[in-house]
Amino acid sequence: MRQHRVVLCLQDTTELDFNGQRIEGLGPLSFEAQRGMFLHPTYAITVDREPLGMMDCWMWAREFKEADGSRPGILESIRWIEGYERVAEAAARMPGTRLVYIADREADILGMMQRAHALETPADWMVRSKHNRCLPEGGKLWAKVRSGEALGEIEFLLPARGKEAARPVRQKLFARRVELPDGQGGLLPVTCVIAQEIGAPKGVKPIEWRLLTNREADSLEAVAELIDWYRARWEIEIFFNVLKNGCRVEALQLGHIDKIELALAVYMVVAWRLAHLVRLGRTHPDLSACELFSEEEWKGAYLLAEKEPPSTPPNLREMIRQIAMLGGFLGRKCDGEPGVKTLWLGFARLRDFVRGVEFMRSIDAK
Repeated sequence: MRQHRVVLCLQDTTELDFNGQRIEGLGPLSFEAQRGMFLHPTYAITVDREPLGMMDCWMWAREFKEADGSRPGILESIRWIEGYERVAEAAARMPGTRLVYIADREADILGMMQRAHALETPADWMVRSKHNRCLPEGGKLWAKVRSGEALGEIEFLLPARGKEAARPVRQKLFARRVELPDGQGGLLPVTCVIAQEIGAPKGVKPIEWRLLTNREADSLEAVAELIDWYRARWEIEIFFNVLKNGCRVEALQLGHIDKIELALAVYMVVAWRLAHLVRLGRTHPDLSACELFSEEEWKGAYLLAEKEPPSTPPNLREMIRQIAMLGGFLGRKCDGEPGVKTLWLGFARLRDFVRGVEFMRSIDAK
């Protein structure tokens, strides 16, 4: 992380559904009848969206509701405040790198902003605005920002998500520096940014993002950079997809939530490595496989497929496809690039093979 001028620290929460399994210590999820737990990691990436690893993680299970409908236990919103504190602590150890805490609507809480202000903001923060707050001079926040002149427009390609195809997006940008009541008789200076889509296709809801940040941004270039950073928040959703659908952590069959948490600590590192591989395979396909894999690993991928390893290491794209084929990827011209499921299955086979080879060598060395 110290090698980069700016590192984006993405935070979000996902639920892990273990319904139907006999695991002690689980709690309700979105519905009281569901059983599972929650995961709230801090995922570090570069501004070019290269995954750097995990910085922190909250894991917890909710208490069941009391007869009066109240829910005992921890105040769950604290995770956003403590999440910023962990990022601030890391920022103090890396004075040459600017860390930026990024989160979605749930993090739009005054307590997080107060804590960042009290710590003198060692790390920047940016959250999606959920509350249209009242301003000290009167009026509402979002209307105040839109009342000014637009700084300009940006265009980008919105990636395909689920059944929605990729499409170009054009947005008009507004920004204003304002002061919000801090709840303690003082004021908090923040910048509110609004990105409003124009010319959306017929029948498609226009994309509008309203963001709050401590950073000052009064030019089109500065605001466009903030929007680009916020768009990178999608990388943590990709991480969750790798963790759930690639590593299949919701299929873990362990007896207690404590064991689940220990397993998740390992699986999150594996999911990060898989996400990193997928990203590099698409951005740097010609990178030599020996930059990321040991000789035993890249040769083992061929040996497991009953192929003779090449005399020189393959490029990264070829290595990723070779591993995925160990997990069931067919590699036909019409198949495109492998997904995280086959990559995980192939990676698990390769890992076991390499461990077996290393163990045999240790026996022969005795």
